[in-house]
Amino acid sequence: MKALLLVASLVPAALPGAERFPEALHAQLEAAVATGGGESPPAYTNRLVLEASPYLRQHAHNPVDWRPWGPAAFADARRLGRPVLVSIGYSTCHWCHVMEEESFADPDVARVLNQHFVAIKVDRETRPDVDSVYMTALQGLTGRGGWPANLWLTPDAEPFYGGTYFPREHFLQVLRQIHDQWTRDPDGVARTSQQLRERVALQLTAARAQTSWSPDPAPLERAARIYRRSFDARWGGLAGAPKFPSGLPVRWLLRWQRRTGDREVRRMASLTLERMAAGGIRDQLGGGFHRYSTDAQWRVPHFEKMLYDNALLTIDYVEAWQATGRDDFAAVAREILDYLAREMSAPEGGFYSATDADSAGPDGEPEEGRYFTWTPAEIVAALGPEAGAAVSRYYGVVEAGPLEGRSVLYEPRPDSASRFALAAEREALRAVRSRRPAPLRDEKVLAAWNGLAVSAFARAGFAFGEPAYVARSRQAAALVLSEMRSDGRLRRVWQAGSSSGPAFLEDYAFVIAGLLDLHEADSDPRWLREAIALQRVLDRHYADPEGGGYFKTADDHEAPLVREKPSRDGAVPSGNSVAALNLLRLHALTGDQAYRARAGLVLSAFRETLENDPARVSELLLALDFALEPTQEIVVVEGAGLDALLAPLRETYAPSRFVLVVAPGDPTPAELVPAARGKLARDGRATAYVCRDRVCDAPTSDPAVLREQVSRVTPFATR
Repeated sequence: MKALLLVASLVPAALPGAERFPEALHAQLEAAVATGGGESPPAYTNRLVLEASPYLRQHAHNPVDWRPWGPAAFADARRLGRPVLVSIGYSTCHWCHVMEEESFADPDVARVLNQHFVAIKVDRETRPDVDSVYMTALQGLTGRGGWPANLWLTPDAEPFYGGTYFPREHFLQVLRQIHDQWTRDPDGVARTSQQLRERVALQLTAARAQTSWSPDPAPLERAARIYRRSFDARWGGLAGAPKFPSGLPVRWLLRWQRRTGDREVRRMASLTLERMAAGGIRDQLGGGFHRYSTDAQWRVPHFEKMLYDNALLTIDYVEAWQATGRDDFAAVAREILDYLAREMSAPEGGFYSATDADSAGPDGEPEEGRYFTWTPAEIVAALGPEAGAAVSRYYGVVEAGPLEGRSVLYEPRPDSASRFALAAEREALRAVRSRRPAPLRDEKVLAAWNGLAVSAFARAGFAFGEPAYVARSRQAAALVLSEMRSDGRLRRVWQAGSSSGPAFLEDYAFVIAGLLDLHEADSDPRWLREAIALQRVLDRHYADPEGGGYFKTADDHEAPLVREKPSRDGAVPSGNSVAALNLLRLHALTGDQAYRARAGLVLSAFRETLENDPARVSELLLALDFALEPTQEIVVVEGAGLDALLAPLRETYAPSRFVLVVAPGDPTPAELVPAARGKLARDGRATAYVCRDRVCDAPTSDPAVLREQVSRVTPFATR
């Protein structure tokens, strides 16, 4: 740097109202900023410059005296007798950016914050435990949630006021009112915070197992009625707006249809997938899906792209292809995976977290969706008059588009033949788009979300017979296991060559699920061994031995306010829902009854929710469905005709199963999976053995016979 920033002397003066930083921190800040390059120093630098989180670093040059979450910040609040502002967001959050620019970068706002509060910034993606607890509090205070989440806490971390996005003047008014309330009525603040703490604790920790309860189909029947009532019969998904891809649980609907023959539920699933694929929520040029649709027609999205959404949607479309045979669903899944491999892959093997909604417009100022939207003139300039006009017609690009005159590409009248005919034009437009300023990419690698991606690539790789997808799944799994684990325990985040942060329940549950899917895709026993090892850690450090289920945090990890036991399935499934299904799958593979017993305790712990509000736990319904059907245990011994024999297993929708492909005479799989013992290839031909709860059909080398065997369904009525 040409002008070296002497942080030790400049920072205290530059942060309006801030106290002097500790001398040791000065030296760290000086080193961090001095190596940052640039022609001139930033006007302000705060503690967040030392943090790895991209979201926290976005606030590192605010005049606000930000601190990361931790005991030191609350100790300062107690010493100073001040309330705490906890502001929670994530790096690709549009309104987080707006509030940062309007308020947190403003010296007047910073002066009030620094004089009267202790300010803490939290990245919800690296500290989902903090986010979940305080989002619950925010919803209790205001009846709604969202990010940025801004909550005011006592020095004992108890919330008493909160909101989401505040415009600058409103935010200043709120800050002054809270300061006045804090100094004038401390007893009232204490009463509010105590009442709210009790409500949060009850909501997040109430689930307890009732060992007398046995799983039955009643919650599944109730869920089907709920989703029928709330379904949007024209546009798919849940009625109303905004629309989230996770709002209607396609995977569960497909299972219900399979077990009951309910054609209406199958239509609900298919229509939702069709409408999403045709909508602007899907990136029609680059593949993948945006975060959600702002309207009921899936047309105008909020333009963030999240790894977890795209991984989960891949599995939706793969299973829908298996259930319906529709090639258009398979094509959507492939496009998602190709996008993730092309644009979201870390060179070391993992997957990045997200891309932003905003990108620079012509004046350099950020605009939501600018990267993804078009005018007819831009399309003609890229493709020429004739092709440009054809593309504009097909993708609904008009002169006065809905976003500042610009249009989102979508398919008003989807047609597979027309879409195929425009493939070259789409690729040309994607090349033009790639020269635009791109949205920010959050390049942290999260264990949980990478577990979802491992599942997506493995499931699609097996279903489509695509070795490249399986190889990509292996790479991501290998990174998580080699670089994001210390002393046998997972770490939450990997970035720039190092891992950090404690892992949470969802990290273990999603990675274990990914390893089980990868084990099925390539039959390497390593993945099953690793899944068993991680499940052992989860049982030791996260399980509730008395109440059933798993806590979000480990027994040796700090728990803000309460130690949460997650239940609700949202945009990302609950760790307990995924863990329950993992346990049932591990039982099916290994025959160890302890796994099934623990799965039963998870289901029992959430019995009340399953019975009274099953739509809140849609992913847990997958585990309940699995528990209610005899598991198909399918072992295929390699030999001549292997590819043809595997085809029915790839194409058939049979979610309550495991598949293991073994080499003749290899004893290794049988060490872990009892069903593999004694299985031989007959007459040198690939041979399949299909059992249900250890009751077996005759072995076969005939794909038609195998298809009939694996297509059998146990209806609920016969159980």
